[in-house]
Amino acid sequence: MIEQILTGKNLLRAMYGVQKNHGSAGVDHMPVTKLTDLMSINRDELTEKVRTGKYLPHAILGVEIPKGNGKMRLLGIPTVTDRLLQQAVLQIITAKFEFEFSDNSFGFRPKRSLHQAVMKAQGYINDGFQHIVDIDLQTFFDEVDHCYLLQLLYRKIKCRETMRLIRKWLRAPILIEGKLVKRRKGVPQGSPLSPLLSNIMLHELDRELELQNLRFVRYADDFSIYFKTKSQARQVGNSIYKFLRDKLKLKINREKSGIRRPVHFTLLGFGFVPTYKKGERGKYQLVVSKKSWKNLKQKLKTITRKTTPMSFEERIQKLKELQRGWVNNFRMASMLVKLQDVDGWVRNRLRYCIWHHWKKPERKRKNLIRLGIEQGQAYAWSRSRMGGWAIAQSPILGTTITLDRLKKRGYESMLDIYKKISPQLNEPLYTRPVRTVV
Repeated sequence: MIEQILTGKNLLRAMYGVQKNHGSAGVDHMPVTKLTDLMSINRDELTEKVRTGKYLPHAILGVEIPKGNGKMRLLGIPTVTDRLLQQAVLQIITAKFEFEFSDNSFGFRPKRSLHQAVMKAQGYINDGFQHIVDIDLQTFFDEVDHCYLLQLLYRKIKCRETMRLIRKWLRAPILIEGKLVKRRKGVPQGSPLSPLLSNIMLHELDRELELQNLRFVRYADDFSIYFKTKSQARQVGNSIYKFLRDKLKLKINREKSGIRRPVHFTLLGFGFVPTYKKGERGKYQLVVSKKSWKNLKQKLKTITRKTTPMSFEERIQKLKELQRGWVNNFRMASMLVKLQDVDGWVRNRLRYCIWHHWKKPERKRKNLIRLGIEQGQAYAWSRSRMGGWAIAQSPILGTTITLDRLKKRGYESMLDIYKKISPQLNEPLYTRPVRTVV
């Protein structure tokens, strides 16, 4: 197998994969742009070291990033050379495991997506399986047992050199705030191999659930099991808790785990609410969870903050990238009304940025006149003691910095994006009065 991994064709494909993902430099500060030079100059030396077992991985760079709950998540960033070799190994060994993975596993797999996982869960719920065992694995990637994982790998990978290489990557120390820390468990998030290794580990859970003929959905370490009665859910939930603790040696976050009803259950940022459409009683439709809306507004607020040093064009471009990505991610959900509200809020923030950019009263007066305001009124508003946010929501900017004018500057509303890419353009089945938003 090691010879398959080290073929020029496989390494070249791995190099393109790493470059496509971009990513930061590791402890050696080598950027991905230098990979082409590495492949052209030092490839033979690198492959010979790997083939003979003399290759030693570099330490992993530990970087903390904020989580949604205010805590921090530790990412492990291998060097570019290690990422290249891990990608090369991944491309060869994936086929050996992929064919036996469960049909109910959707995370980090080819031709499978987050949307398929959510639709599967919605199907179970609408079929009457509305008592949901929701289990949250506590710091899963930091708790993976190396010995057990290597045993699972050895079932399919009999190549000694490949196994030795993977073991070295698992045991590589991590550099946190200038100090090297030994690792005896866990798979670093940030390496190309970690998604496959997590799926290999949790495939044992999938097998256990399938042996019991249970309905479940798993996306990486996020999984849920669906039942018709609460007593069944409680009984199976306790047995799965023991399986995870005793067999896989994984910790469960008991505060975030439990038996949920659909209205109190979220999956991958989606929520479930009853539909009130005639003939569809007992059915549930997809909505965006409150946490996902909160995260979106926080990101929009960062881009549209008046003190953020960027031009209006840069602001619009960043908004487009964020909005298109977010809407594409949640396109299966019903959210027309809320998108209309968010769009109105974003436009007012853009007007506030423009008003702040005009700065001096005289400049504000001249710009208001150019936009069609009568001179006396323009003078009064330019000298107003009202705060900038209040003026942004006032008719004076709503009737001058109009939606059409913003569109000419490149602005695109989330509602328009949603209507273009959503597979279903139906109105939400539950409605409330819609206020007019300029």
